[in-house]
Amino acid sequence: MTLSTAPAAPVYRDDTVRGFALAAVVWGVVGMLVGVFIAAELAWPELNLGVPWLSYGRLRPLHTNAVIFAFGGCVLFATSYHVAQRTCQVPLFAPTLAKFTFWGWQAVIVAAAISLPLGYTQGKEYAELEWPIDILIAVVWVAYAVVFFGTIGTRRVRHIYVANWFFGAFILTVALLHIVNSMAMPAGFMKSYSAYAGVQDAMVQWWYGHNAVGFFLTAGFLGIMYYYIPKQAERPVYSYRLSIVHFWALIFTYMWAGPHHLHYTALPDWVQSVGMVFSLILLAPSWGGMINGVMTLSGAWHKLRDDPILKFLIVALSFYGMSTFEGPMMSIKTVNALSHYTDWTVGHVHSGALGWVGFISMGALYHLIPRMFGQTQMHSVRAIELHFWIATVGIVLYIAAMWIAGVMQGLMWRAVNPDGTLAYSFVEGVKATYPFYVVRFAGGVLYLGGMLIMAWNVAMTVASGSAVAVPVPQTLAHA
Repeated sequence: MTLSTAPAAPVYRDDTVRGFALAAVVWGVVGMLVGVFIAAELAWPELNLGVPWLSYGRLRPLHTNAVIFAFGGCVLFATSYHVAQRTCQVPLFAPTLAKFTFWGWQAVIVAAAISLPLGYTQGKEYAELEWPIDILIAVVWVAYAVVFFGTIGTRRVRHIYVANWFFGAFILTVALLHIVNSMAMPAGFMKSYSAYAGVQDAMVQWWYGHNAVGFFLTAGFLGIMYYYIPKQAERPVYSYRLSIVHFWALIFTYMWAGPHHLHYTALPDWVQSVGMVFSLILLAPSWGGMINGVMTLSGAWHKLRDDPILKFLIVALSFYGMSTFEGPMMSIKTVNALSHYTDWTVGHVHSGALGWVGFISMGALYHLIPRMFGQTQMHSVRAIELHFWIATVGIVLYIAAMWIAGVMQGLMWRAVNPDGTLAYSFVEGVKATYPFYVVRFAGGVLYLGGMLIMAWNVAMTVASGSAVAVPVPQTLAHA
C-alpha cells in the first residue's frame, strides 16, 4: 500500500527579490557617499590628495553609475519581480535564471566600481563602461527579459496590470538603447572605439542618454508608482483609463526628446527643434501620470499624517511633476541659451534623481522589505519619518543652490561690456559659485544621512524577522 501526499502549495519565489532589495540599500549608501565626496571636491579640490583614482573626473562617472544602475537598477529588479508575481498570481518564471540576473548584475556593478576609478571609460554619459562589461550587461538584461516576460506569459490573471506595462516597456527599450549606443570596435581588453563618428555619435549618445532617463529612471519607476501607492494607501488607482493613456503617450513621445541635449551644437537645427517640440509635448502625459498618482489618495489624505511611507511616495510624485515641467521648459532654445552647461542642469537632474527616483525607491523599499521578512512594518516608523524630513531638507538645499548658481553662471557668462568684451572671466564665475557648492555639499550630506538611517532600519528589520515563503493564492484574488 502506498501513501499519496498532496503536492505542496506553490509559493512566490522571493529570494531574488530579497537579494535585490537589500543590495539596493547597500549600493544606495555607496553611490551617495561617492556623490558627497565629489561634491566636496568641487568646493575643496585638494581633497583628491593628488591621487588619480580620487580625482573628480574618475569618481563622477562612478557616482552616476552607482546611483542609477546599482541603486536604481536593484530597486527596479526587486520591485518588478515582486509586482509581476503578485499581479499575475504565479511564481517567478525560471527562478534559477532570476538568481543569475542578481549575481550577474552585482558583477556588473563591481566591474564598474573597479574599472571607472582606474580610468577605463568610453567617455559617454551614463554609458562609460567598456565593451566587456557592456556585453555582460546585455546578457544579464536578456535573462531579465526572459524572467519578467515569462512570468507575464504564465499569468493566471487574464488582465495585464498597468505597472507591468511600464516595467515591460522599460525592459525592452533599455535593451535597444544599450545595444545600439554601445556598438564599438574593441581595440584591446578595456579599450574600444565607437561605431559612430562626430555628430552622429553625439546624436546616438543623447538618444540613449535621455531615454535612459525616460525609461530606466521614469517608465520603470512609474511601474513602481502604479503598484506601491495604491497598496500603501489601500485605495484603487484614481483612473485606470488615464494610466493607459499615460503609458502610450509617454513611451511614444519620450523616444524623440534626446536632441534637446544638443542645442547650439553641430547637430542640424531642425533636429534640435524636433527634440524641443517633443520635449514640450511630454509635459502632458507626465503631468497626467503625476495627477493620477496623487489623486489615488482621494478619500485617504488623512493617512499622510501618520504614514511616512506614503509621504515618500507622494512627495516623489511632486518632484516628478516639478522635474517634468522644468525639463521641457529648459528644452526651449531661448531658455537653454541661458541654462546650457550651467549648474541649473545639475539642479534639474538632481530634483528628479533625489526627489522622484530616490523617494519613490525608498517608499517602495520601506513597503517591500518588512513583508519579505515576515514583518508587518519596518523596525522603526519614527526612523522612517526622520529619514523623510532629513532627506527633504537635503534635496531643497541641493537643488535651490544649483538653481541659483546656474542662473547666475548663465548671466555672468553672457554679460558684456559696452565695447563687446566679456564682463566676467570664467574664473570669476567659478569663484562666485563657490558658496553654492558648499550649500550643495551640505544638502548631499543630509540626504546621505537619511540613507544611513534607512540602512540601520533595514538591518534591524531583517535581524528581527526571517525570510518567509508566501503562498500563491489558489483562487484568483485582487493583487
